Amino acid sequence: MTAKQLPPAAILDIDGTLVDTNYHHAVAWFRAFRQNGHVVPLWRIHRHMGMGGDKLIASLLSEEVEEREGDDIRSAEKALYLTFIEEVEPLRGARELMQDLRDLGRQVVLASSAKADEVDRYLDLLDARSLASGWTTAADVRQTKPDPDLILAALEKLDGAQGIMIGDSTWDCEAAGRAGIESIAVLTGGFSSEELRDAGASAVFGSIDELRLRLGETPLG
Repeated sequence: MTAKQLPPAAILDIDGTLVDTNYHHAVAWFRAFRQNGHVVPLWRIHRHMGMGGDKLIASLLSEEVEEREGDDIRSAEKALYLTFIEEVEPLRGARELMQDLRDLGRQVVLASSAKADEVDRYLDLLDARSLASGWTTAADVRQTKPDPDLILAALEKLDGAQGIMIGDSTWDCEAAGRAGIESIAVLTGGFSSEELRDAGASAVFGSIDELRLRLGETPLG
């Protein structure tokens, strides 16, 4: 079977799509900014969840703050987030979605730009190692979302199949578009259906459970 004949594979975002982390990260970023003398409204931080930490500080504050304090703020966010990580839970239906995809003969790659220790914890939470064909970490990307590096790194782990991104944020959809692949979104990240479609999602589902029920309506079904 040639690459063009292979059934499409699923590239699954982890944070916010499979595990419920977006709001934990938002609070960690708020506290990290505040520790460094910047009070950034939580609602603005939330709108940037899914964007890579290498871009988030400049986007929320300025390039000058990024250059002067970026590493310190990121280090603080990492430490603060780890105080929450014991509370992180998989979103309902996350592992079952991976099993559904595997039962349909689809390859599954988990895409994350988180540090390896965080990804390892999520893999354990999801009991995902036996279902995933591979996964990415921060070590696999130079530029984070909305740049396409993460998606391209995930595609390299596929056996020539075309990938379809499943994510929860506008940044997931934009990154997929820049990588030249289709994206499907769920509302678990707190972005609206309209926002996700405007960012490039071909379909939006209210939850993973809804996506599982309607998987046959997507190219992955």
